[in-house]
Amino acid sequence: MHPGDYDVADIAQASETGRVPADARIDDLLDSAYRRALTHREGTVADYIPILGRADPEAFGVSVVDVDGGIHSVGDTATRFSIQSISKAFVYALLCEAVGHTDAYRIVGVNNTGAPFNSVVAIELNGGHPGNPMVNAGAIATTALIPGGSAAEKWDAVHAGLSRFAGRALDVDDEVYRSESETNQRNRAIATLLQSYDRIRCDPLEAVDVYTRQCSLLVDARDLAVMGATLADGGVNPVTGERVVSAEVARDTLAVMAASGLYERSGEWLFEIGMPGKSGVAGGLVTIAPGKVGIGAYAPPLDSAGNSVRGQIATAYLSRALGLNIFASASHA
Repeated sequence: MHPGDYDVADIAQASETGRVPADARIDDLLDSAYRRALTHREGTVADYIPILGRADPEAFGVSVVDVDGGIHSVGDTATRFSIQSISKAFVYALLCEAVGHTDAYRIVGVNNTGAPFNSVVAIELNGGHPGNPMVNAGAIATTALIPGGSAAEKWDAVHAGLSRFAGRALDVDDEVYRSESETNQRNRAIATLLQSYDRIRCDPLEAVDVYTRQCSLLVDARDLAVMGATLADGGVNPVTGERVVSAEVARDTLAVMAASGLYERSGEWLFEIGMPGKSGVAGGLVTIAPGKVGIGAYAPPLDSAGNSVRGQIATAYLSRALGLNIFASASHA
């Protein structure tokens, strides 16, 4: 079925997500989650982008930001790193805000490809459709569709939008940008393939360049938690009080993150952790409990799918201990 087929346009979206846990409880359990994850040394630092391979494998920090604006942090939460693929979720939110629910669905898609994030085969198997905005094909298509008459205007819109999500002006890591620009031949090929299917109508190489810049923006774990909390609070940044996107766009973005945010491990993640999330190969991870909190984590060693090992472990702990799993329930009796 497609948007509009469910005959619920006149039914208001209700939200019954419970209460934000008490500050002291968040702080205590955040510390426990951090210490639990700190004992794990599995995973390897990404090195297919040369500069990412220089990251400190012991760096680790976790932040929780609640929808009331409370900030809770432990570890290396001020260490900055490139946002990488986490940007995909928030640029998709900007696109949804610009073009609407139905067009974003029709053009970019929402279904998990079941293939690696940089798969070319998945595009061909789906008749040139990019699949969803969390894989590289969908993310490049999303960035290409951001309103703007030129690549510079698209970049300005992306940069300003992600900065509003974070609540501060984000900087580009020029060294990361240069390093990724020198090694992004696969993304350029994906963009050209999408153009051949009429999925990208601007210059495909310019679209890849804007996408590479957005992935090179510097954030820290606290920034990710604020960005996640903005989606958790219906599109309002709980620290700045600014509405960044509508509640409907926040809902749509969280749905796509839940389906595909951790690549081919998304089903396992949702089964075990039960919250929308998005990872990045620099070691970042953002997770959202709607109506409650955003969680940002940074730990560079990744599993084989490109997801932070310690970030996943700490988030899994918090999901259970704080009751954040959106599928968890207890008997009403």
